Amino acid sequence: MKIIKIVPLLIIVASFAVGIYFYPQMPDQVASHWNTQGQVNGYMSKFWGMFLMPLLSVFMYLLFLIIPELDPKAENIKKFRGNFDNFIATIFAFFFYIFILTILWNLDIRFNFTAFIVPAFAALFYMIGTLVEKAEPNWSIGIRTPWTLSNENVWRVTHALGGKLFRLVAIISLSSLLVPKYSFWVVIISVISSTLYLLVHSYFSYRKEIKK
Repeated sequence: MKIIKIVPLLIIVASFAVGIYFYPQMPDQVASHWNTQGQVNGYMSKFWGMFLMPLLSVFMYLLFLIIPELDPKAENIKKFRGNFDNFIATIFAFFFYIFILTILWNLDIRFNFTAFIVPAFAALFYMIGTLVEKAEPNWSIGIRTPWTLSNENVWRVTHALGGKLFRLVAIISLSSLLVPKYSFWVVIISVISSTLYLLVHSYFSYRKEIKK
């Protein structure tokens, strides 16, 4: 088994170990949600604050194992499996990072939550861009619109563009730290705009294909 495939399992074990270790030190109500200005606006019980992320990680791991096997075009997923495994490792690292930030905050270590979370989002978007660009036609992973799923040329054109756009979103996300008051909104708007553009682009690409 490649090292990259072991990473999610190591992160799951580490998250349970960290949760158990810090559980006695946590308040009864754990800060668990922050608004766009980095201020706490949501809490949950100590148990769920410490073990929701580890338990979700187990569920996600099983899901990532099952999805490629059930896909009707599983052979195509094997063609970019390396990129998919890299993405899985990145998303597990992303959630573990948020988990650690949450624990630190509840230990009364104060910091600008937005400033710490935005670079993590940037790394995640960059990895999504890499995955999207390499994704071969399938029913589970990628930009799955009615038009990309109906035509392989539309799939390839849309995913090539999607890879560039998500890497651009990563750069914009990092740049948004220059305007910390609006940083989170810049990230959200750039993601939504890119997603909507790809949706519309796939439709018009399909229209061009059927006219040929």
